[in-house]
Amino acid sequence: MDIKGKKISVIGAGKSGLAAAELLVRQGASVLVSEIGTFDEQTRLHLQELRISCEDGGHTESVYDADFCVLSPGIPPHVPVVQAMQARGIPLYSEIEVASLFCRARIVGITGTDGKTTTSTIVHRICEEEGRRNGYRSFSVGNIGIPFSSMVMEMHENDVAVVELSSYQLERSPTFRPDVSVITNITPDHLDRYGGEMQRYAAAKFRIYANQCSQDTLVYNADDGLLNAHFTAQDASFQFQLIPFGMEPVADDSLDCRTILLDNEVIIARTAEADEPIIAITEFLKNSFRGRHNISNVLAAIAVARALGISHEAIVAALKAFDGVEHRQEFVKTINGVDWVNDSKATNLNAMRQALASLPATAVLIAGGRDKGNDYSTVADLVREKITLLIAIGESAPKIIAAFDGVVPLKAASSLEEALRFAREAAVQGQTVLFSPACASFDMFDNFEDRGRQFKQCVHRL
Repeated sequence: MDIKGKKISVIGAGKSGLAAAELLVRQGASVLVSEIGTFDEQTRLHLQELRISCEDGGHTESVYDADFCVLSPGIPPHVPVVQAMQARGIPLYSEIEVASLFCRARIVGITGTDGKTTTSTIVHRICEEEGRRNGYRSFSVGNIGIPFSSMVMEMHENDVAVVELSSYQLERSPTFRPDVSVITNITPDHLDRYGGEMQRYAAAKFRIYANQCSQDTLVYNADDGLLNAHFTAQDASFQFQLIPFGMEPVADDSLDCRTILLDNEVIIARTAEADEPIIAITEFLKNSFRGRHNISNVLAAIAVARALGISHEAIVAALKAFDGVEHRQEFVKTINGVDWVNDSKATNLNAMRQALASLPATAVLIAGGRDKGNDYSTVADLVREKITLLIAIGESAPKIIAAFDGVVPLKAASSLEEALRFAREAAVQGQTVLFSPACASFDMFDNFEDRGRQFKQCVHRL
């Protein structure tokens, strides 16, 4: 797309919106950044230096004087400015879509309800390892926290862009096309955005492959019932190559079409000729990176690496060196024989379920935040089995207390600091204190990273 001289409105001045605005103005567009909140002085000065027009405190008629609009992912489709854009026929694109128009690198797009950050990070580390040997670079961007637009002009033809993608980012990416796409799983999340309909949520995730063609690859989790049914349906027809992965046993090996799988605790690549051993799980699982769900993430990453033609040696070296992702079941410290674990990235019940299942012994659980329509009964049995005390925080504390009344001992804390004090008093040697909120962070914190950092700071002060 030639955007020189185009008028473009960017709605929302978060990291991705500002990065898109800077990319577009450097390519010769006339850009207006419109924010319903208030700019801080540093942002305002930066926009002025770049000669980017800006308005805050609401959207004026100026935003509609545009050839197209870049919409921040957190802005829902029902807000008035979005409705007005659509009524006037102004195209709405995501920051991901805009960045991809300028991308010369190979693109790996990774989405899913859970595991996408860990999988993205592992893929990035494997690509870095191979790149050091073969002279190319890997960039980890997207929903992981670094806007695609902020890095895309540094990417060259042989490089790899590992792009983590939320359903929100995929909604307005009509031409986005990864060379390799990944769907880690699809479980209920963000259903408030999709009218409570799983089908609509899944459809947003499936947009990742909408433009893929015969030379492209899609990697999917064959252990996920929804995904397995979708990609193996009798009437399903896909132009791209499918690489399923999985670790759940099947009754008949002849029916197991998975090409990256777990067999007797060894990850293997299955081909028509033979099963090729890749790595034993004991070589990469460790205290800071544990749990069966993480084996699934590694399977996905290996599938991507093989689709990219990465060497066996680079895959194994990167996996042996990998020590987990910040805020995702992150080991913080042992105090008086009690392990403290930061799982702030657990913003839904499935992520909490994975953390609970990974516990080596019983634990004290700290949970809560801004509820996303959670049905806590789905984890009640696991909580009963694993948790000796549940400490509830944030807006959802009353709902959590009501949901687990009679299931497990409960306490409500008015702050994160108070929750940690309760946990320290209750936990005994050999236990874990697990901070796995299962909720969004925005009631008390800027984001899940801020929440996790504050948790770790509190632990280190104990």
